[in-house]
Amino acid sequence: MTAVAVVGGGLAGLVTARRLAMAGADVTLFEREPTVGGRVRTTHDDGFTFDRGFQVLFPAYPAVQSELDLDALSLGTFRPGATLARPGERSALADPFRDPRALVPTLLNHNVTLGDAIRVLWLRRELDRAPVSELLDHDDQTIADYLAERGFSEQFRDRFFAPFYGGITLDRSLSSSRFVFEYTFKMLLDCEAALPAEGMGAIPDQLATRARNAGGTIETDRTVTDVRADDEQASVETASETVRADAVVVATDPRSARELTGVESIPTEGRACVTQQFSVPRSQQLDTGGRLVLNADDERPNQVAPMTDAAPSYAPDRYHLLSATFLGEQDADDEALAEEVRDALAAWYPENSFADLELLRTDRIEFAQFAQPPGFRDSLPAVDAPDGPVYLAGDYTAWSSIQGAIQSGVRAASAVSDSTDDR
Repeated sequence: MTAVAVVGGGLAGLVTARRLAMAGADVTLFEREPTVGGRVRTTHDDGFTFDRGFQVLFPAYPAVQSELDLDALSLGTFRPGATLARPGERSALADPFRDPRALVPTLLNHNVTLGDAIRVLWLRRELDRAPVSELLDHDDQTIADYLAERGFSEQFRDRFFAPFYGGITLDRSLSSSRFVFEYTFKMLLDCEAALPAEGMGAIPDQLATRARNAGGTIETDRTVTDVRADDEQASVETASETVRADAVVVATDPRSARELTGVESIPTEGRACVTQQFSVPRSQQLDTGGRLVLNADDERPNQVAPMTDAAPSYAPDRYHLLSATFLGEQDADDEALAEEVRDALAAWYPENSFADLELLRTDRIEFAQFAQPPGFRDSLPAVDAPDGPVYLAGDYTAWSSIQGAIQSGVRAASAVSDSTDDR
């Protein structure tokens, strides 16, 4: 029986472990933290559900559909589109094909010119018909240049695309690759952004259960300090032992992966963000329309997400849970950032008082995703980039997303199986 060691219990490592175990390999996964999940984690406290940063699931992702039991996750969804907010005004912007109730408010939205509306419809039509495989090659422009080339007004780019895709790419300047824009836009034509009832951490929990059920072993609180390999075998070093294997899959965070494998093309410069989560009494009526609230005026914060509008289970019955995101690292302390969120909400909802808005949690995430400028895909490492029978699994072999992470796990498992079959 082929023995495989998987280093790292994020989405990529868990999918790799399950796939290899299903193929009959003797798989042991080593995770340095007490629980699996990597960057996708959830904490439950006093009736609230706190994800690590603002994350959502796109159920239309192909790898998500193939590797997850979506029904078991009990997904709740945000309504399509967004609420654009500026001091003293809010306006709805949505896809009337998926949310007919939003047709009139969207047509009356002064942030959208008739020309912008027509261009969105053309873009929708093109991407709906485009095969996903075709979009993979569209890595030659920034999002900003792509939207300008298509004729979208500067106002529409600044007030909708910048905050919306700022939330997806953590880059409000829209300097990320056109590929990321087109791929995610296409996915959102077929699904709404979703949250599992038990939090985003339910995703790695499910993957871990499926890996164990397939015969894989998952050992938490086990840090791997070194990976060694020759032409035929590999091994991993932990604090207590050396574990030999026919193959090793390194599925850690990018910086650890580069240290363990020596592969210099693994991207280690990341985009940061700070996410704060707040409670507000349910008696406070927030007219979000069940959509993300985008800051159409400036980036502080970039967006506020009404978490309990999508997943009521995220808070006790008497509270709303709101998540606010600042892009990049922030020098201001937690309370100062929270005061900026209060000021923004008060400006957007002048009819409301936010005296009872309570800061519950702040996550400062130094490495939320790696930068994805035009051409980034050409510089990413291959799954088999390390020397010897050592392989990589992580979104940094594909693109920074849940789709990229899961897809990389599938590819790593396939590469291991092909290699060991040839021996």
